[in-house]
Amino acid sequence: NDSDLLLAVNRLEQIQGGFVIANKGQILAELQLEIAGLVSDRPLSELKEKLDILEEHASKLGNKITSPFMTLSFLGLEVIPELRVTDLGLVDVIKAQVVDLEVK
Repeated sequence: NDSDLLLAVNRLEQIQGGFVIANKGQILAELQLEIAGLVSDRPLSELKEKLDILEEHASKLGNKITSPFMTLSFLGLEVIPELRVTDLGLVDVIKAQVVDLEVK
């Protein structure tokens, strides 16, 4: 729902990137990725533990995708061709330009 989405986005802003899962007005789990919002210099075991908790919550909420947070991470990574969703909108990576989504 919109309020949980807003809660998660606001928390992402506070932790400056990473993964957050919210439900019924509460943050259930989070993983801060403090370097450019993409990576962390913390121990791998700590990151895996937090990611496992996130995936467990996602599964309880009905997710059926294997590694949903890694899958979502690649959607916005504009260095991987063809089309990517970014903060600028849909980007054609091959042409290095934002795709105009307006029907004319």
